[in-house]
Amino acid sequence: MSIRGSRRRFLKQGAAVGSGLLLPVLGMRSIHGAEPVRMRAVWWGGQDRARRTNEAIQIFEKQRADLKIATESTAWADYWTKVATLVAGGNAPDVIQMDYRYLVEYAKRGTLMPLDAFIPKLLDIQDFGANNLDSCKVDNKLYGVNLGTNSTATFLDTSAFAKAGIPLPAYTWTWDEMSRISQEITKSRGKGFWGCMDAGGGEPAFEVFAREHGKDLYTADGKLGVDADLTAAWLDYWNNMRKANGCVPPDVQALDKGSTDSAMLVLGKAAIDLRHSNFLEGFQLAHKEKLAITMYPQTKGGKWGQYIKPSQMLSVAATTKNADLAVQLANFLVKDPAGTKVLGIERGVPASPAIRKLLSPDLNDVGRAMVDYIALCSDKVSPLPPPPPTGAGEIQKLLNRQNQKVGFGQATPSVAAKEFVEESKRILG
Repeated sequence: MSIRGSRRRFLKQGAAVGSGLLLPVLGMRSIHGAEPVRMRAVWWGGQDRARRTNEAIQIFEKQRADLKIATESTAWADYWTKVATLVAGGNAPDVIQMDYRYLVEYAKRGTLMPLDAFIPKLLDIQDFGANNLDSCKVDNKLYGVNLGTNSTATFLDTSAFAKAGIPLPAYTWTWDEMSRISQEITKSRGKGFWGCMDAGGGEPAFEVFAREHGKDLYTADGKLGVDADLTAAWLDYWNNMRKANGCVPPDVQALDKGSTDSAMLVLGKAAIDLRHSNFLEGFQLAHKEKLAITMYPQTKGGKWGQYIKPSQMLSVAATTKNADLAVQLANFLVKDPAGTKVLGIERGVPASPAIRKLLSPDLNDVGRAMVDYIALCSDKVSPLPPPPPTGAGEIQKLLNRQNQKVGFGQATPSVAAKEFVEESKRILG
């Protein structure tokens, strides 16, 4: 039974008591023993995100006495396997944190519920703007609610740079400069610490590199947009970084599971980490030294490869029995002051101008740095690329495996690149 239906039934029963007093919903539930409505919500992320999200959801629950929401947080590396298993088993959570990379895949499978019909009554997101709404659409239907905007970003351990006597790079730096700086930091720090993480297996970094060379990772019709030569150049860059001791070795990089807590910078293994801007707050909480943020390196003479996108979205499962409540929860987390103040900007800069204004006075130095970073990027980034097609998640894992093969000496960059392109085409085919 829906919340509204339960509430109407309880109010009617309360009125029938004859005293003229309508008993509160919670009181009537305890008298009649009605079971609460139960929902589930899942997301990926670190401990700080889990704390914030659970706190916000608990506030939402308290506003609705007959509702209980079970929550679960998982590291990125394991999240999509878990969600795929739940969906395949007919046990999809009501609310699913969604990524731009996977939106098309899940929407086209019929896994997600279109949300257009809930606007504006239950989903008050008209002020998000066309770009932030369109980035959450598939076939012109809205399948996600933007939790925040972000872009790829480089995080820098300012203490490591200072100890090495190296100034922080300008946002116009190049990949060659990053390699040189990374090698210098490694030499200055000694055993067990390297200049940079190994980002060769990271799809976001590879995508930026490809766009700097005039190629989208995926075409508008869902095909692979890069060839073996460009892929080999990317894998070769990181292979040379390893040989020069500029980035962490493959066995150390394998510790990174995609979460803040397992990142090379947070683990004290590297001074440079390539992520998305919304990670900055979690990284700074987990790292004792002050961090700086700048743009990804450029290819010499190339164009900007970065773009601004939804950091994450909230999607509603097509199989939910509580669609109204699931949508109300999403709205609470992106537009209600009670929810948005708890979440802050840990997931990215809010899409709503009203919420950005609401949160602005309470931002700390890290929060302001994130907002300023998006402002820095806004007139430099490239347009949002076509959404990744079905199979993109598998290709992301494939890139990481091919980078590891090169790292462990099991394949040359050219062979690994050729395998990547052939297997990617098979997956997309």
